[in-house]
Amino acid sequence: MSSHEPIADRDGTPAPSGEREPSRSAAVSGAVAEAPPADEPSADESSAEGGAEDGQGWFGWGLRDLAKLLAVVVVVLLLVNAFVAQPFSVPSASMENTLRPGDRVLVNKLAYQFGGTVHRGDVVVFDGTDSFVPGGDNDPGIGADLRKLGEAVGIGPFDGSIFVKRVIGVGGDRVTYRAGARELTVNGVALPETDYLFPGDAPSSVGFDVQVPPGALFVLGDHRSDSRDSRDHLGDPGGGFVPVRKVIGRADLVLFPIGHWRTLDRPAGFAAIPAAGGSGAHGEQG
Repeated sequence: MSSHEPIADRDGTPAPSGEREPSRSAAVSGAVAEAPPADEPSADESSAEGGAEDGQGWFGWGLRDLAKLLAVVVVVLLLVNAFVAQPFSVPSASMENTLRPGDRVLVNKLAYQFGGTVHRGDVVVFDGTDSFVPGGDNDPGIGADLRKLGEAVGIGPFDGSIFVKRVIGVGGDRVTYRAGARELTVNGVALPETDYLFPGDAPSSVGFDVQVPPGALFVLGDHRSDSRDSRDHLGDPGGGFVPVRKVIGRADLVLFPIGHWRTLDRPAGFAAIPAAGGSGAHGEQG
């Protein structure tokens, strides 16, 4: 009987004679290649787990990246609101039917910058402090500072000193109305106002004859019978004139409601008004 018996398989069956016994290293290598350990994650799983640990989503954006992007967007919007364009809400009926209470208008803050000037016929938003309303003393403290900041960037409520009116006269103009007349005059020329004057309204309920100082504006509401404007402050300090430096911007567009959407173009009737002194027909105020 031979002392060299064939190696038996694990189930007890003798291995076929004549076959060489595989080396121990080959057997181990084959086992590893055939079946990876069950607890070892695949490459895709490792990548997904790594992204989750870094706080990243499917597109490689982390929570920190999204927070930075949001902060940049907010800063850009605030800067645009403060220096370029800002929405305002119309508070009263003084500009009907051009503007109605609750309309949201987009005010162009760059219209009068970089050499731009205020023209007759423009619809402007301005700060009426010291011209339409008394200045007074503001309450000191951080609350007042925060309110001013909110007003500046368009995210806070206004205190009633912001107005929207139409420019009728600029610096140097003579604006006159004789009670009962059909039209007022600017520099001696009748101003047709049927394009924007509220239906049934007269140009004014009172007569006046004013000379607009340099650097100032004479403004009226389109709904003359329901507007407190330059006419109502003729006897006040400043004579009811609005300093050009107090103009916030020009209202260019009605944004909301959708049914009121429109651009606020300068009425054609103002083109015929000569400049103060009769030197031209384009009234503007630098």
